[in-house]
Amino acid sequence: MSTATPDDPRAPIDPADVVARLAPPGRWTIDWTAQTGSTNADLAARAESGRVGQGQVLVTEEQTAGRGRAGRDWHCPPGAGLMFSVALDLPAVPMDRRGWVGAVLGLSIVAGLRRSAAVDATLKWPNDVLIGGAKCAGILGEVAGGLLIVGSGINVSLTRQELPRADATSLTLSGGVADRATLLAAILDELAQWCDRWTAAAGDVDVAGIRPAYLSVCSTVGAQVRVLLPTEHWVFGEAVDVDAGGALTVREASGARRSFTVGDVVHVRTSPTG
Repeated sequence: MSTATPDDPRAPIDPADVVARLAPPGRWTIDWTAQTGSTNADLAARAESGRVGQGQVLVTEEQTAGRGRAGRDWHCPPGAGLMFSVALDLPAVPMDRRGWVGAVLGLSIVAGLRRSAAVDATLKWPNDVLIGGAKCAGILGEVAGGLLIVGSGINVSLTRQELPRADATSLTLSGGVADRATLLAAILDELAQWCDRWTAAAGDVDVAGIRPAYLSVCSTVGAQVRVLLPTEHWVFGEAVDVDAGGALTVREASGARRSFTVGDVVHVRTSPTG
């Protein structure tokens, strides 16, 4: 199988190339497919039937039924994105703390982008990766068969015309290096370290350093925001924290603080980091 080059950044990813770039080569098992509906759905189905275990990674060139939060569709041209999901078996992390898995992958993506793609990225609560304030990736996590399944779709070489929305971007448009095998290996290396810390801390995101790290790269915190609730009601205020439960805390103009575990967030004025 060929792998991407500067002349052809959309050449298929070679799983062996990814493995060769990993710091601990035995930590992850890489499966590759040219096309699938959803890598998350595929790994979840395998987990439910006991056919997947810790460290299984599924990467594809094209998703035909990619899912975003709230069931939204997500799609990009073949080879233009990095689309992958990971199965994690973390029994030491209690069920009520596993909601942070998306943030853990988010931290890994931000570090991976900085390390291998030479771009500065931030996180937008609850599950987006931003570059220059524009969305570059989304993250989706779920539980299946006792495993955590978490995945991401990262816009790598998409052109402006190929992007699904005006407030989105890609690594290429942001001036980043678009080598997908290198990027995936960097993300998985970071993810391994965060999972080890999370496990050692028995799921405590403060002890593991996950929440402090998240707050340091979350461009939602410190921004004026509008939060659209499932009831179609808007809440306005300044995002001031993400608590240990993963809820966003917003301080309204009256000074009252409200916490949200779900909702669509719009940055009205972003913080200096985002």
